[in-house]
Order: sequence, then C-alpha cells, then structure tokens
Amino acid sequence: MNRTRTLMLILPLALMAACSNPSTPAPAGPGGDDLAPAPTAAADAKAVEKLDVQRLQGNHWLLDSATDAGGKRVDALFARGDKPVTLDFKDGRLSVGNTCNRMGGGYTLADGTLTVSPMASTMMACTDKALMALDQAVGSRLEGALKAELAGQGQLTLHNAAGDVLVFNPEPTAETRYGAEGETVFIEVAAQTKPCSHPMIPNMQCLQTREVSFDDKGLKQGTPGAFENFYGTIEGYTHEDGVRNVVRVKRYKIANPPADGSSLAYVLDMVVESEKK
Repeated sequence: MNRTRTLMLILPLALMAACSNPSTPAPAGPGGDDLAPAPTAAADAKAVEKLDVQRLQGNHWLLDSATDAGGKRVDALFARGDKPVTLDFKDGRLSVGNTCNRMGGGYTLADGTLTVSPMASTMMACTDKALMALDQAVGSRLEGALKAELAGQGQLTLHNAAGDVLVFNPEPTAETRYGAEGETVFIEVAAQTKPCSHPMIPNMQCLQTREVSFDDKGLKQGTPGAFENFYGTIEGYTHEDGVRNVVRVKRYKIANPPADGSSLAYVLDMVVESEKK
C-alpha cells in the first residue's frame, strides 16, 4: 500500500519536471512540423496597440456623454448641441473639432493608456461665452494620461485622473468608407445655382463649380475654366444663395457606384474663401 502511494506521488512530479525541461521539443503540428513559438507578451501588447490605433484613426469620435467624478453631467462640454465635440486621430496627432477654436496635440497609445500632450489652438474669439468656455473645458479634460476603452457599440470611453468619464460614438472616416486616401482639390462654388437637367429629379438646381489651383504660398495659379453644373453633393458643405466660396475638399473614387450615380465622392475639408455677392 505504501509502495503504491509512493508511485502515485512520484509520477506527477516526473511529469512536471519533463514539462519544465527547456530541452523538451515542442509538439509537432498536423504536418509533422514543429509548431511556431508562442508570441511573447511584448509582441501581444504591440499587436493590440496597433489594432487600437487603427480603430482610432478609422473613425471620427463624437462626444455622446460626459460625467464628472460624482456622476454629474458636464454641461460645459455640450455648448454646441447640434455639433458635438469631435476627436480625430491621425499620424500621432489628435485634432478636436466643433469647439470655438481648432485644437490639437500629439498623442501616444500604449497598454490601454492614451497620453495627450498639451494642446495648441487657434486664437479666434467667439461671441458666445459658453462656446469660449468650451475650449478650456475640453483641453483640461483631455490632456495627460487617459484610460482608454472600447466597449458597447464600439464606443470610445476615456477616463481622466480627475474622475471624468467621456464617451464618444464612432463615425467612420471617408477613408474608411471609401477604402483609400482621397485626393485634395480646390473647388470654386459660384454664388448662384442654376437649373439643370436630371432624369430622376425634376426642377433640379445645380451648384456651379470649377476647379482652382494654389501654389505652396497660397496664391492662385493659372486661369480657371468656365463654371459647370455640379450634379453631385459635397458632403459637409451647405450652400448659401448669394455667397461665393472656394472650398478645399477630398475627392474619393467610389468602387461600385450606382448606375445613375457619380463614380466620385466629395467631402468638405475647409472653406478657404467666402464672398457675399
């Protein structure tokens, strides 16, 4: 009886020693080849970080909710009810939109921590006091080390050291939607629209547009051609009758356009000139 008990104790110890022996070969794969070594913890962390960065860069992030350490809504962050604060991540830079001024700074992402450097901003003054205060409210909550999580319906949740919790909804960027980087072009939009023929839309009014070129100093180059009917739309652009604009847009190719639609998509980047006629 004692001998049997001794053998039962020795067998597990022998198996443990064999498993811990560095010289023990790895088990063979289905084809007889050795299995590839398991990735290291550092490699796993790097893969997760890369995936998170791609996810961040592939979306605009629209502020959905914000609460302080006591669970109270941070009203100062919702000064523009129709245009939520938006974050964009690209090439190590964070840009903040729909504030009084354009704001941005560098960022890094590692081990679930988003670290944002002190942000710079333009110095435009806004007449709305709540809008002026929005810049400070955003900057003070986004700078420094933030715990970053993706949860729910792909929402980005940021926790700062003060206990504030900011939740952002994802909205795919144009690059994500169209599968490639867009071409930057400048388009002049005439002050008045004109009637244009469209088989599906009676009494259609078309923007009158033409491409313009600028040199690296921002000076116009060459002579633009005649205005032509623009049958599509410029995403993000709202035309005001009687106002001439020059806009910078990103132009994307549509892989499988509808039979009666354009093969190109236009997304507003910024208005560079505006003149009331």
